[in-house]
Amino acid sequence: MKIEHFAFNVADPEAVADWYVKNMGLTVARKIDHGPKTHFLADESGDTMIEIYNNPPGEVPPYADMNPLIVHLAFVCEDPDGKRAELEKVGASHVEDVRLDDGSILTMMRDPFGFSIQLCKRGKPMLARQQ
Repeated sequence: MKIEHFAFNVADPEAVADWYVKNMGLTVARKIDHGPKTHFLADESGDTMIEIYNNPPGEVPPYADMNPLIVHLAFVCEDPDGKRAELEKVGASHVEDVRLDDGSILTMMRDPFGFSIQLCKRGKPMLARQQ
């Protein structure tokens, strides 16, 4: 089994998708303009996607009120400090930095819509494609 995508019910899928494309390097793999305005956004590998949509029968979670450790979207990032500064200029906010003994840097942030994102620079890469 392989993960295809992880889905997020959000209030404004068009704005969220646009922000992730412009600022996180994702690309639109598929877009459905009607109904829940679904956007499938692929990472640079093209192997994994997130689905951004608004499905009114399903509740949009209060992401901004949730502890980032409950749910967050983690990105491999070679320069967490530089990316943090860049993202703060486009509406993201810093939550915390964790620096581990193995050299890992984990920068937790919130996107402008309140969802938690993490910028990960691992001391020892965890994904096969990073090694």
